[in-house]
Amino acid sequence: MNSSTTVRTARRRTLRVAAAALTAAAALALTACSGSDAADAKPASHSDTAKAAVEFSGAGSSAGLPGSDAQASAGAKAAAKADVTGKQSGSAHAANGGRAASPVRTQRLADGISKAEIYQLGDQHYRAKIVARGSVLATMETKGHDDGLDANDMFVTLTLDGQVRSWMGGGHQGPGTFQLAGGWTAKVTKVGELRYRAQIIGHDGVAATLETNQHDAGLDANGISIVLSSGGVISAHE
Repeated sequence: MNSSTTVRTARRRTLRVAAAALTAAAALALTACSGSDAADAKPASHSDTAKAAVEFSGAGSSAGLPGSDAQASAGAKAAAKADVTGKQSGSAHAANGGRAASPVRTQRLADGISKAEIYQLGDQHYRAKIVARGSVLATMETKGHDDGLDANDMFVTLTLDGQVRSWMGGGHQGPGTFQLAGGWTAKVTKVGELRYRAQIIGHDGVAATLETNQHDAGLDANGISIVLSSGGVISAHE
């Protein structure tokens, strides 16, 4: 073997070694890539799976899927709210209308035709509906004071304790000074349109004052019922 042959042989060996080295390097690179891909493609963790399940069901989303737990929860809350609202509404209705739903008593009045339906609204708070032939003709109510009514020359009083008294006639047209039942004197003056004032005077001076403001007025003066109408008519009954 000559020197040129020796050189060529050495070169071939060198190329084979280089090729082998390249092949080995490529194999290592492929292995590394495969390992990287395998790491990237590893099974989803428990938290990732749960997260995906939540996202699929629509929970936590403003537009959950029909039948989702989120909608069921929202529906349950809405139903509970509606139930509570209904209970509150029912309770309020009963509280407002409970005691006044039916009259505590019904009383025939002096004309023999009409009657008074008396309702208790609270302590010293009463309402009387004047009813004739199924129709309500007038309503009286005590709000810190007695009330009175002139119903076509039938006079009616309603007191703070819910007592109703009625009588026919006996009216005096004011202005003027008039003697009333029970020894009382009434001094009636006109103070405006449909507005009259009556001073109820006893032995010791003015004991009470009645005043109308487009509404009749009445009181109980030691057992004497007195009514002053918005037209200035005053009447009393013992």
